[in-house]
Amino acid sequence: MARKVIWSKEAVDDIDSLAEYIARDSSYYAAAFVNDVIEISRSLDRFSERGRIVPEFGDRGIRELIVKEYRLIYCIEETRVVILGVIHGKRDLQILRNKIKEN
Repeated sequence: MARKVIWSKEAVDDIDSLAEYIARDSSYYAAAFVNDVIEISRSLDRFSERGRIVPEFGDRGIRELIVKEYRLIYCIEETRVVILGVIHGKRDLQILRNKIKEN
């Protein structure tokens, strides 16, 4: 079953911020990074369970894919996949975890 892939406002903000940060050194690499993230996210409509379960959550419905040194974190729902955030691999997920609990 194909699911619709939705980007949360926070995830879009993450991508915008990361692109801006990377573009300080290279607009080419910023565009390539954004393209990589978008391409990887497109496959989630059919292969949503391919990512690993996020260890900090231990919830089978919250998964991640690694894109370079960043984590594309998403939530699998019945008819859709929601991209929750794109964060650096070394970042503490406690803040994101609290946001998910609120929703």
